[in-house]
Amino acid sequence: MKFTPLFLFLLVQTLFAQELTIEQANHLATLPIKCMQQEYPNKLNQMLIDETEIQSPKELHPAFYGCFDWHSSVHGHWSLLYLLNNFNDLNNKEEIIQKLKINLSSENITQEIAYFNKPHEKSYERTYGWNWLLKLQHELELSKEPFAKELADNLLPLSNLIIERYLDFLPKLRYPIRAGTHSNTAFGLSNAWDYAVFTKNIALQESIKENGKRMFFNDENCPFAWEPSGTDFLSPCMEELGLMSKILDKKEFLAWATKFAPVLFKKSYDWEVAQVSDRTDGHLVHLDGLNFSRAWNMYALIAQYPNELSHLMKLADTHLQFSLPSIVDGNYEGEHWLASFALRAFEEKSKNK
Repeated sequence: MKFTPLFLFLLVQTLFAQELTIEQANHLATLPIKCMQQEYPNKLNQMLIDETEIQSPKELHPAFYGCFDWHSSVHGHWSLLYLLNNFNDLNNKEEIIQKLKINLSSENITQEIAYFNKPHEKSYERTYGWNWLLKLQHELELSKEPFAKELADNLLPLSNLIIERYLDFLPKLRYPIRAGTHSNTAFGLSNAWDYAVFTKNIALQESIKENGKRMFFNDENCPFAWEPSGTDFLSPCMEELGLMSKILDKKEFLAWATKFAPVLFKKSYDWEVAQVSDRTDGHLVHLDGLNFSRAWNMYALIAQYPNELSHLMKLADTHLQFSLPSIVDGNYEGEHWLASFALRAFEEKSKNK
C-alpha cells in the first residue's frame, strides 16, 4: 500500500486533531478489516504434543486467526467494535459487521475454548491476550448495535473461562512481571479490571485489587530513565501507574504515586519519545506502541487527577502524535496492531473533554 505525500500530509494533520475524526476512523478501520481474515503470515505460539497438533492457524483458531497472531487478532476485533460504537457513519460498516459475525460465531468460539482447554495450553496468551479478550467482550456488551448482543453471548463462554484463569493464576503469581512486552503484569490486569467493574464481578475485582496491591504497593521511584528497553511496546512505569490508579482510592493513590513517580508531578518534567530506527523490523517497531502506551496512561491519569497532573497533557499529545504517522506507512509489521494502540490512546484522550 502506497500513499502520496499530499495524502500523508493531510492524514497527519487530521491525526493531530483534538479528537478522532471520521476520516481517520475510516482509515484506521481498514487495517483490521483487511487482516482479520488474512491467515498468513502468521505466528503461532503453540506447544506441539504430537503430529496431530499440526494444523493451520484457521483450523486452530477459527475466530482469531488473522492479523499475524492471536492477540493482535483479538484487539483488531476490538478496534472495529470501538469504531462502530463511536461512528455511526463509518465506511464499510456492513462489511465489518459481516466479518465480525463470521469470526465470532458460536461454533468458532466453541473451538477456541477447546484449544484453551487443552491440558498443555493452560497458560496460552496469559495475560496479554486474556486482557484484550475481556476488552473485546466489554466493547460488545457496551454496543447498541443490534448484531452485537448475539456476538457478546457467543464470546461470553470464552471470556468466562478467561476470568476463571485469572482467579486461579493471580494468587500463584508471587512476583509481578515488569517487562515492556506481552507478559507485563500491570497491563495484563487493566482491561480485566474495567470489565470486572462494568459487570459487577466482585470476585474478579477483589482478586485484581488484592493481588495488584500485594505486588505493586511497596514500589517506589520507578526508573523512568531506564525506559525504553530495545523492543518495549508497553511502558512498565506507566502501566503500573495506570493499574494502581484504578484499584486504589484517590487519597491512597496520590500518596503512593508521589513516591512511585515523583517526576510526573513536576510541571517541568519532559520525557523523550521512543525513536524507531527501522519500522520494517517487527520488534523494533514495538517502540511506536510504547509511545501510545505512555500516552493512554497519561490521558487516563489527567482525566482522574486534573488538578495534580493536567500539565502532562502536552507530553501525552507529543507521544501520541510522534508515532501516529507510522500507522500509514503500509507496513504489515506495524499497522495491524498499532491501529489498536492508537485507538486506545484516543479512547483515553476523549475522556479529557
